Amino acid sequence: MFDRLTTLNIKENVIDVVNVVLGVCLALAPWALDFTAEATAAWNAWITGAAIALVALGAIVAFNEWEEWVNLALGVWAAIAPWAVAFSENAAASGVHLAVGIAVAVLAAARLWFMHRNPPRVTA
Repeated sequence: MFDRLTTLNIKENVIDVVNVVLGVCLALAPWALDFTAEATAAWNAWITGAAIALVALGAIVAFNEWEEWVNLALGVWAAIAPWAVAFSENAAASGVHLAVGIAVAVLAAARLWFMHRNPPRVTA
């Protein structure tokens, strides 16, 4: 029984691990894609990427549904940020924000959908 529970937890945590990686990639993007001179884009990438990674790490340690809602919101923010805070003219910055934002939002939405589609069973 313990092996089965461990396997289920590992499968459920894959989404959070991917979100950690995506958050770190977004946070490192200003240096990797050389848009540190674009202050708004760089700061948005650093803060949003770090927040995505930290929330996903929290979900790995002790899962709570609100963490997925927060990552969904952060993903949507990352995707719309190039237009919301006016750095869409920077192709590298807007491209990485859009790609990571969509990926994080879709993964969080999928996790929420699966969670509500198959609620945990309580047995006595």
